[in-house]
Amino acid sequence: MSFTFVKQLPSPAEIKETYPVSEKLTRIKAERDSMIRDVFTGVSDKFLVIIGPCSADNEDAVCDYISRLARVQDEVKDRLILIPRIYTNKPRTTGEGYKGMVHQPDPEKKPDMLAGILAIRKLHMRAIEESGLTAADEMLYPENWSYLSDILSYVAIGARSVENQQHRLTVSGMDIPAGMKNPTSGDISVMLNSVVAAQHGHDFIYRGWEVQTQGNPLAHTILRGAVNKHGQTIPNYHYEDLIRLVDMYGERNLQNPACIVDANHSNSGKKHMEQIRIVKEVLHSRIHSEAVAKMVKGVMIESYIEGGSQKVGEHVYGKSITDPCLDWENSRQLIYTIADRV
Repeated sequence: MSFTFVKQLPSPAEIKETYPVSEKLTRIKAERDSMIRDVFTGVSDKFLVIIGPCSADNEDAVCDYISRLARVQDEVKDRLILIPRIYTNKPRTTGEGYKGMVHQPDPEKKPDMLAGILAIRKLHMRAIEESGLTAADEMLYPENWSYLSDILSYVAIGARSVENQQHRLTVSGMDIPAGMKNPTSGDISVMLNSVVAAQHGHDFIYRGWEVQTQGNPLAHTILRGAVNKHGQTIPNYHYEDLIRLVDMYGERNLQNPACIVDANHSNSGKKHMEQIRIVKEVLHSRIHSEAVAKMVKGVMIESYIEGGSQKVGEHVYGKSITDPCLDWENSRQLIYTIADRV
Protein backbone atom coordinates (compact mmCIF):
# COMPACT_ATOMS: atom_id res chain seq x y z
CA MET A 1 0.00 0.00 0.00
CA SER A 2 1.14 3.55 -0.68
CA PHE A 3 -0.29 4.78 2.64
CA THR A 4 1.07 3.81 6.02
CA PHE A 5 -1.60 4.35 8.67
CA VAL A 6 0.40 5.52 11.69
CA LYS A 7 -2.34 6.07 14.26
CA GLN A 8 -6.02 6.95 14.33
CA LEU A 9 -6.48 10.46 15.65
CA PRO A 10 -9.16 11.43 18.18
CA SER A 11 -12.17 13.21 16.76
CA PRO A 12 -12.56 16.96 17.28
CA ALA A 13 -15.38 16.26 19.74
CA GLU A 14 -13.07 14.02 21.80
CA ILE A 15 -10.28 16.62 21.80
CA LYS A 16 -12.69 19.38 22.82
CA GLU A 17 -14.06 17.24 25.64
CA THR A 18 -10.56 16.49 26.93
CA TYR A 19 -9.34 20.08 26.53
CA PRO A 20 -12.47 22.21 26.90
CA VAL A 21 -12.65 25.97 26.55
CA SER A 22 -13.54 27.67 29.83
CA GLU A 23 -16.56 29.90 30.30
CA LYS A 24 -14.22 32.88 30.48
CA LEU A 25 -12.64 32.11 27.12
CA THR A 26 -16.03 31.38 25.57
CA ARG A 27 -17.24 34.81 26.70
CA ILE A 28 -14.11 36.53 25.35
CA LYS A 29 -14.52 34.82 21.99
CA ALA A 30 -18.20 35.79 21.74
CA GLU A 31 -17.37 39.42 22.46
CA ARG A 32 -14.47 39.49 20.01
CA ASP A 33 -16.45 37.69 17.30
CA SER A 34 -19.21 40.28 17.59
CA MET A 35 -16.76 43.19 17.32
CA ILE A 36 -15.03 41.70 14.28
CA ARG A 37 -18.33 40.78 12.60
CA ASP A 38 -19.49 44.39 12.97
CA VAL A 39 -16.48 45.56 10.96
CA PHE A 40 -17.32 43.28 8.04
CA THR A 41 -21.02 44.12 8.07
CA GLY A 42 -20.35 47.86 8.23
CA VAL A 43 -21.84 48.39 11.68
CA SER A 44 -18.40 49.42 12.98
CA ASP A 45 -15.83 51.62 11.24
CA LYS A 46 -12.92 50.18 13.18
CA PHE A 47 -9.96 48.89 11.18
CA LEU A 48 -8.58 45.36 11.46
CA VAL A 49 -4.88 44.63 11.86
CA ILE A 50 -4.17 40.91 11.50
CA ILE A 51 -0.60 40.69 12.70
CA GLY A 52 1.88 38.14 13.98
CA PRO A 53 4.49 35.55 13.04
CA CYS A 54 4.61 33.87 9.66
CA SER A 55 4.33 30.59 11.58
CA ALA A 56 3.77 29.91 15.27
CA ASP A 57 6.80 27.79 16.06
CA ASN A 58 7.34 28.32 19.80
CA GLU A 59 4.56 28.61 22.38
CA ASP A 60 6.41 30.85 24.84
CA ALA A 61 7.64 33.29 22.19
CA VAL A 62 4.23 33.47 20.50
CA CYS A 63 2.42 34.15 23.78
CA ASP A 64 5.06 36.74 24.71
CA TYR A 65 4.46 38.48 21.38
CA ILE A 66 0.67 38.42 21.76
CA SER A 67 0.84 39.80 25.30
CA ARG A 68 2.75 42.76 23.84
CA LEU A 69 0.00 43.14 21.25
CA ALA A 70 -2.61 43.15 23.99
CA ARG A 71 -1.00 46.13 25.69
CA VAL A 72 -1.02 48.06 22.42
CA GLN A 73 -4.63 47.00 21.76
CA ASP A 74 -5.70 48.76 24.94
CA GLU A 75 -4.19 52.00 23.60
CA VAL A 76 -5.82 51.86 20.14
CA LYS A 77 -9.09 50.09 20.93
CA ASP A 78 -11.24 53.04 19.85
CA ARG A 79 -9.94 52.76 16.26
CA LEU A 80 -8.35 49.34 15.69
CA ILE A 81 -9.05 45.69 16.39
CA LEU A 82 -5.83 43.69 16.57
CA ILE A 83 -6.15 40.03 15.58
CA PRO A 84 -2.99 38.06 16.34
CA ARG A 85 -1.78 35.65 13.70
CA ILE A 86 -1.27 32.27 15.34
CA TYR A 87 -0.59 30.29 12.18
CA THR A 88 -0.09 26.69 13.23
CA ASN A 89 -0.46 25.24 9.71
CA LYS A 90 2.21 26.28 7.23
CA PRO A 91 1.69 25.53 3.52
CA ARG A 92 4.84 24.74 1.58
CA THR A 93 5.12 25.36 -2.15
CA THR A 94 7.10 22.17 -2.81
CA GLY A 95 5.85 20.20 0.21
CA GLU A 96 9.29 20.42 1.81
CA GLY A 97 10.26 22.21 5.01
CA TYR A 98 8.53 23.06 8.28
CA LYS A 99 4.77 22.58 7.89
CA GLY A 100 3.84 24.18 11.18
CA MET A 101 3.19 23.24 14.78
CA VAL A 102 0.34 20.92 13.86
CA HIS A 103 2.94 18.70 12.17
CA GLN A 104 5.89 19.31 14.45
CA PRO A 105 5.32 20.80 17.92
CA ASP A 106 9.11 20.79 18.08
CA PRO A 107 10.52 21.93 14.71
CA GLU A 108 13.66 19.86 15.31
CA LYS A 109 11.84 16.56 15.91
CA LYS A 110 9.90 14.22 13.66
CA PRO A 111 6.26 14.93 12.75
CA ASP A 112 3.66 13.87 15.33
CA MET A 113 0.16 14.90 14.31
CA LEU A 114 -1.57 13.94 17.56
CA ALA A 115 0.94 15.89 19.64
CA GLY A 116 0.56 18.71 17.12
CA ILE A 117 -3.23 18.87 17.41
CA LEU A 118 -2.96 19.03 21.19
CA ALA A 119 -0.16 21.61 21.03
CA ILE A 120 -2.03 24.03 18.77
CA ARG A 121 -5.20 23.83 20.84
CA LYS A 122 -3.26 24.50 24.05
CA LEU A 123 -1.37 27.37 22.39
CA HIS A 124 -4.52 29.10 21.19
CA MET A 125 -6.21 28.73 24.58
CA ARG A 126 -3.15 29.98 26.45
CA ALA A 127 -2.92 33.01 24.16
CA ILE A 128 -6.52 34.00 24.85
CA GLU A 129 -6.14 33.41 28.59
CA GLU A 130 -3.03 35.59 28.83
CA SER A 131 -3.95 38.36 26.38
CA GLY A 132 -7.71 38.46 25.97
CA LEU A 133 -7.18 38.39 22.19
CA THR A 134 -8.69 35.68 20.01
CA ALA A 135 -6.65 34.85 16.95
CA ALA A 136 -6.48 34.05 13.27
CA ASP A 137 -5.13 30.81 11.84
CA GLU A 138 -4.76 29.45 8.32
CA MET A 139 -6.94 26.51 7.32
CA LEU A 140 -4.43 24.32 5.53
CA TYR A 141 -6.46 21.15 6.12
CA PRO A 142 -10.28 21.53 6.00
CA GLU A 143 -10.69 18.43 8.20
CA ASN A 144 -8.74 20.11 11.02
CA TRP A 145 -11.01 23.16 11.26
CA SER A 146 -13.21 21.45 13.86
CA TYR A 147 -10.29 21.07 16.28
CA LEU A 148 -10.19 24.87 16.67
CA SER A 149 -13.71 25.98 15.69
CA ASP A 150 -14.57 27.03 19.26
CA ILE A 151 -11.40 29.13 19.61
CA LEU A 152 -10.65 31.07 16.41
CA SER A 153 -12.09 34.45 15.42
CA TYR A 154 -10.67 34.56 11.89
CA VAL A 155 -9.57 32.05 9.26
CA ALA A 156 -7.42 32.59 6.16
CA ILE A 157 -7.50 30.38 3.08
CA GLY A 158 -4.13 30.41 1.35
CA ALA A 159 -3.26 31.17 -2.25
CA ARG A 160 -2.64 27.49 -3.03
CA SER A 161 -5.85 26.32 -1.32
CA VAL A 162 -8.35 28.88 -2.53
CA GLU A 163 -9.28 26.95 -5.70
CA ASN A 164 -9.86 23.74 -3.75
CA GLN A 165 -13.52 22.75 -3.53
CA GLN A 166 -13.29 21.30 -0.02
CA HIS A 167 -11.78 24.50 1.37
CA ARG A 168 -14.53 26.60 -0.18
CA LEU A 169 -17.32 24.35 1.05
CA THR A 170 -15.86 24.10 4.55
CA VAL A 171 -15.78 27.90 4.80
CA SER A 172 -19.47 27.93 3.89
CA GLY A 173 -20.17 26.26 7.24
CA MET A 174 -18.17 28.71 9.39
CA ASP A 175 -19.70 31.47 11.49
CA ILE A 176 -16.59 33.69 11.59
CA PRO A 177 -14.90 35.78 8.89
CA ALA A 178 -12.84 33.80 6.39
CA GLY A 179 -10.47 35.52 4.00
CA MET A 180 -9.98 33.94 0.59
CA LYS A 181 -6.59 34.91 -0.87
CA ASN A 182 -6.04 35.49 -4.55
CA PRO A 183 -4.25 32.49 -6.11
CA THR A 184 -0.54 32.71 -6.87
CA SER A 185 -1.47 33.50 -10.49
CA GLY A 186 -3.17 36.66 -9.24
CA ASP A 187 -6.47 35.87 -10.99
CA ILE A 188 -8.99 38.05 -9.14
CA SER A 189 -11.97 36.24 -10.67
CA VAL A 190 -10.80 32.97 -9.09
CA MET A 191 -10.66 34.67 -5.68
CA LEU A 192 -14.14 36.10 -6.11
CA ASN A 193 -15.46 32.72 -7.29
CA SER A 194 -14.22 31.26 -4.02
CA VAL A 195 -16.14 33.92 -2.08
CA VAL A 196 -19.30 33.15 -4.08
CA ALA A 197 -18.93 29.47 -3.24
CA ALA A 198 -18.23 30.16 0.44
CA GLN A 199 -21.23 32.48 0.80
CA HIS A 200 -23.64 29.85 -0.53
CA GLY A 201 -24.95 26.78 1.27
CA HIS A 202 -23.85 23.29 0.19
CA ASP A 203 -24.34 19.58 0.73
CA PHE A 204 -21.07 17.61 0.84
CA ILE A 205 -18.92 15.00 2.60
CA TYR A 206 -17.02 16.19 5.69
CA ARG A 207 -15.18 13.98 8.19
CA GLY A 208 -17.19 10.91 7.18
CA TRP A 209 -20.58 12.67 7.30
CA GLU A 210 -22.95 14.10 4.75
CA VAL A 211 -23.29 17.69 5.93
CA GLN A 212 -25.30 20.72 4.93
CA THR A 213 -24.19 24.34 5.32
CA GLN A 214 -26.04 27.64 5.12
CA GLY A 215 -23.26 29.77 3.66
CA ASN A 216 -20.90 32.25 5.29
CA PRO A 217 -21.83 35.91 4.65
CA LEU A 218 -18.50 36.99 6.18
CA ALA A 219 -16.36 35.30 3.51
CA HIS A 220 -14.24 37.97 1.81
CA THR A 221 -11.08 38.56 -0.23
CA ILE A 222 -7.41 38.95 0.65
CA LEU A 223 -5.02 40.56 -1.82
CA ARG A 224 -1.54 39.05 -1.39
CA GLY A 225 0.17 39.73 -4.70
CA ALA A 226 0.95 37.28 -7.48
CA VAL A 227 3.78 35.59 -9.38
CA ASN A 228 4.11 35.72 -13.17
CA LYS A 229 5.33 32.95 -15.47
CA HIS A 230 8.92 34.11 -14.98
CA GLY A 231 8.69 33.81 -11.19
CA GLN A 232 8.61 37.56 -10.68
CA THR A 233 6.32 38.99 -8.00
CA ILE A 234 3.45 41.27 -9.03
CA PRO A 235 1.93 43.42 -6.27
CA ASN A 236 -1.80 44.07 -6.16
CA TYR A 237 -2.12 46.53 -3.29
CA HIS A 238 -1.92 49.73 -5.36
CA TYR A 239 -4.83 52.17 -5.69
CA GLU A 240 -5.63 50.90 -9.21
CA ASP A 241 -5.80 47.31 -7.94
CA LEU A 242 -8.16 48.28 -5.14
CA ILE A 243 -10.44 50.23 -7.49
CA ARG A 244 -10.51 47.24 -9.85
CA LEU A 245 -11.58 44.97 -7.00
CA VAL A 246 -14.28 47.46 -6.01
CA ASP A 247 -15.60 47.32 -9.58
CA MET A 248 -15.44 43.53 -9.74
CA TYR A 249 -17.29 43.25 -6.44
CA GLY A 250 -19.94 45.51 -7.99
CA GLU A 251 -20.48 42.95 -10.75
CA ARG A 252 -21.25 40.20 -8.22
CA ASN A 253 -24.20 39.76 -5.90
CA LEU A 254 -22.16 39.22 -2.74
CA GLN A 255 -22.87 40.03 0.88
CA ASN A 256 -20.60 42.36 2.82
CA PRO A 257 -18.02 43.16 0.10
CA ALA A 258 -14.71 43.40 1.94
CA CYS A 259 -10.98 43.04 1.42
CA ILE A 260 -7.93 42.60 3.62
CA VAL A 261 -4.59 43.61 2.11
CA ASP A 262 -1.69 41.29 2.89
CA ALA A 263 1.39 43.50 3.07
CA ASN A 264 3.90 40.64 2.77
CA HIS A 265 4.19 37.59 0.49
CA SER A 266 4.13 38.56 -3.18
CA ASN A 267 3.05 42.12 -2.40
CA SER A 268 6.39 42.77 -0.74
CA GLY A 269 8.43 40.17 -2.59
CA LYS A 270 9.01 38.80 0.94
CA LYS A 271 11.07 41.89 1.76
CA HIS A 272 9.64 42.22 5.24
CA MET A 273 10.58 45.86 5.85
CA GLU A 274 8.56 46.86 2.78
CA GLN A 275 5.41 46.06 4.75
CA ILE A 276 5.65 49.45 6.47
CA ARG A 277 5.55 51.34 3.17
CA ILE A 278 2.85 49.10 1.71
CA VAL A 279 0.52 49.55 4.67
CA LYS A 280 0.95 53.33 4.48
CA GLU A 281 0.10 53.28 0.77
CA VAL A 282 -3.06 51.27 1.42
CA LEU A 283 -4.12 53.78 4.08
CA HIS A 284 -3.44 56.61 1.60
CA SER A 285 -5.67 54.90 -1.00
CA ARG A 286 -8.49 54.70 1.53
CA ILE A 287 -8.29 58.46 2.05
CA HIS A 288 -8.69 59.16 -1.68
CA SER A 289 -11.66 56.88 -2.37
CA GLU A 290 -14.75 56.37 -0.27
CA ALA A 291 -15.42 53.11 -2.12
CA VAL A 292 -11.94 51.81 -1.33
CA ALA A 293 -12.24 52.91 2.29
CA LYS A 294 -15.54 51.05 2.59
CA MET A 295 -14.15 47.87 1.03
CA VAL A 296 -10.68 47.66 2.63
CA LYS A 297 -11.43 46.55 6.18
CA GLY A 298 -7.89 45.85 7.31
CA VAL A 299 -4.34 44.78 6.64
CA MET A 300 -2.33 41.65 7.31
CA ILE A 301 1.26 41.96 8.56
CA GLU A 302 3.91 39.34 9.31
CA SER A 303 5.62 40.37 12.53
CA TYR A 304 7.49 38.76 15.41
CA ILE A 305 9.74 39.81 18.29
CA GLU A 306 12.95 39.79 16.26
CA GLY A 307 13.10 40.92 12.65
CA GLY A 308 14.01 38.74 9.68
CA SER A 309 14.19 34.95 9.79
CA GLN A 310 16.48 32.13 10.85
CA LYS A 311 17.03 28.49 10.02
CA VAL A 312 15.57 25.72 12.14
CA GLY A 313 18.04 25.00 14.93
CA GLU A 314 19.48 28.50 15.31
CA HIS A 315 17.36 29.22 18.43
CA VAL A 316 17.04 33.01 18.34
CA TYR A 317 14.05 33.67 20.61
CA GLY A 318 11.08 35.19 18.81
CA LYS A 319 12.58 35.02 15.31
CA SER A 320 10.74 33.40 12.40
CA ILE A 321 11.89 30.03 11.07
CA THR A 322 9.85 30.50 7.88
CA ASP A 323 9.31 33.83 6.06
CA PRO A 324 11.07 36.98 7.35
CA CYS A 325 8.98 39.10 9.73
CA LEU A 326 8.93 42.71 10.87
CA ASP A 327 10.50 43.22 14.30
CA TRP A 328 8.43 44.19 17.34
CA GLU A 329 9.49 47.83 17.66
CA ASN A 330 8.73 48.61 14.01
CA SER A 331 5.48 46.67 14.30
CA ARG A 332 4.40 48.64 17.34
CA GLN A 333 5.14 51.94 15.65
CA LEU A 334 3.29 50.82 12.52
CA ILE A 335 0.19 49.98 14.57
CA TYR A 336 0.24 53.49 16.05
CA THR A 337 0.60 54.94 12.55
CA ILE A 338 -2.39 52.98 11.34
CA ALA A 339 -4.43 54.17 14.31
CA ASP A 340 -3.56 57.78 13.50
CA ARG A 341 -4.55 57.50 9.84
CA VAL A 342 -7.78 55.50 9.79
